[in-house]
Amino acid sequence: MRVELFSPQGSWQTMSDAAVFADGAGFDAFACPEIAHDPFIPLALAATRTKRIGLRTAIAVAFARSPMVLANLAWDLHTESGGRFVLGLGTQVQAHVERRFSATWTKPRSQLREYVQSIRAIHRAWEKKEKLRVKGEHYSFSLMTPEFSPSPTGLAPVPIFTAAVRPGMIELAGEVSDGVRLHGFMTRRYLDQVGLPALEKGLATRGRPRERFEVCGGGFIATGPDDDAVRAMRETIRYRVAFYASTPSYWPVLEAHGWQPVGEKLRAMTLSGRWRDMPKEVPDDMLEAFCVAAPWRDLRPAVEARFGGISDTIELAFPGGLPGEAIRDVVRDLQTIPTRCTGAGTTWDEIPAGEIDPARAVEMPHL
Repeated sequence: MRVELFSPQGSWQTMSDAAVFADGAGFDAFACPEIAHDPFIPLALAATRTKRIGLRTAIAVAFARSPMVLANLAWDLHTESGGRFVLGLGTQVQAHVERRFSATWTKPRSQLREYVQSIRAIHRAWEKKEKLRVKGEHYSFSLMTPEFSPSPTGLAPVPIFTAAVRPGMIELAGEVSDGVRLHGFMTRRYLDQVGLPALEKGLATRGRPRERFEVCGGGFIATGPDDDAVRAMRETIRYRVAFYASTPSYWPVLEAHGWQPVGEKLRAMTLSGRWRDMPKEVPDDMLEAFCVAAPWRDLRPAVEARFGGISDTIELAFPGGLPGEAIRDVVRDLQTIPTRCTGAGTTWDEIPAGEIDPARAVEMPHL
């Protein structure tokens, strides 16, 4: 199993220091989210300070930016890190896209499909020195001059992962992405009954074997050196479960357990500003469905029972600060858990050459 360190929020120095720590502690990847800070600058700093570890956005908000903007950022990070970068994209939710970013929300599933395919087409045009011709419902690109084209890298294409909660987006990830970044707000029951069937359907549409597709996350992990640390982190996650459960976009996960009334109550509490009271509405059995809670000594069997057979990569976060060198043995232990993915990525030959219509590209032989 691959193990990511989820970046702490803070200054560029704090975040890049965490990447250096993760590199030395044996983590497979360092994942930087877009929450209160931009995810790309800390990863750029990390690229200059590390040599081995994978560097990932987890996630960057796609619709707030043109695909050309993220194509440039991903290209440079991939090049400067020697091919260690993975572009993780997500849609966010409609309210944030429209009201926080003042961007357009239309048909998120088809828009994200075109977004991924547009970035791939832009990258192929740069790497192969071809004309750029993309014409779709949401995005069109028809101008690329030598002055604005970066030099070919000689590297494999930038892997692109997309985030998903609902089955339609999980299926889409199987159709067009190299991996799916499952939200922490998921349960094993939801993944078994809803998530995995949707993923297999998407992979079958594309004709891609599961072994070439990476599944990341799919639940929260509360851990630490002792039981007290686990209890404290567990309560932090209880608040996060309450926060996500209040969002209607995530209610399909609650519906799998008959917990939608809890979500409706939490939604009403957000509207009245009762944020501090929300964790009290998440009972222990509900929290346990979303969260693995175990000290380091017991973490491997707990993670394997919760994520085994589904996830290829898990995320560890340490809100109270980096855990020190003792985590190295924990990471090594987790890395012994078997997974299905042997290597994710798309080759240049799998990206259609020439003129691309993203609305139909999913039907083409390789994409």
